[in-house]
Amino acid sequence: MSTLVTRDGTAIYYKDWGSGKPVLFSHGWPLDADMWDVQMEFLASRGYRAIAFDRRGFGRSSQPWTGYDYDTFADDIAQLIEHLDLNEVTLVGFSMGGGDVTRYLARHGSERVAGLVLLGAVTPLFIKTTDNPEGVDKSVFDGIRDGIRADRAQFIADFAAPFYGINHGQKVSQGVQAQTLNIALMASLKATLDCVTAFSETDFRPDMAKIDVPTLVIHGDDDQIVPFETTGKKAAQMIRGAELTLYSGAPHGFAVTHAQQLNEDLLAFLSR
Repeated sequence: MSTLVTRDGTAIYYKDWGSGKPVLFSHGWPLDADMWDVQMEFLASRGYRAIAFDRRGFGRSSQPWTGYDYDTFADDIAQLIEHLDLNEVTLVGFSMGGGDVTRYLARHGSERVAGLVLLGAVTPLFIKTTDNPEGVDKSVFDGIRDGIRADRAQFIADFAAPFYGINHGQKVSQGVQAQTLNIALMASLKATLDCVTAFSETDFRPDMAKIDVPTLVIHGDDDQIVPFETTGKKAAQMIRGAELTLYSGAPHGFAVTHAQQLNEDLLAFLSR
């Protein structure tokens, strides 16, 4: 397996397909790099170098006890980019992965970056606070952590319905649902819990002003997990020059339900 050992000794697994202008994908919770296989094959077959990694604590990467915060996630990405000597890379982040590519830009700058794509991302701030009253109430995230501790396998199995919009009529195969559960159960329980806190409570609003590369924001207007009005809409407004694409009827997991549309939109953005 291709792995990078970070400065704190954590092994980060990555897959590296094709050649050409690089695209680096950062996955959502509680998934891993395999969520990107359809997008990676599509782009690698069209002259791009597609790279995806398993976040620390997930998939085939190490499971350290600590380090599940966005500064560390951003530093892991920085070390991977340096390790692979990527230049003119387009960063693509889904859900919680939108946070770490955003924090990478704010923390490490855009010298090596050509563009940013935020897909159903948790940026700029997910949780409800006094100065973010439209956010999601903390009780929701407390319930997620409680459900994970009580019966992680069943919680994730049930989570598929709103994640993929199955409860709103989306058609997603039993195979995809089984794969999602299998991927999620490979993760560290500690990482799975800690990342709920990280993606819900991290404030990316200061990071938004530091984004100085062309940015595409894509969100589903039927996202039951990361509501568009409180995240994607605000991110597109806060990032200078950002382009917003709203997928009609799309759930959070639109990389599966709207895979071809996403593939074409990514290719169009990369081809500019």
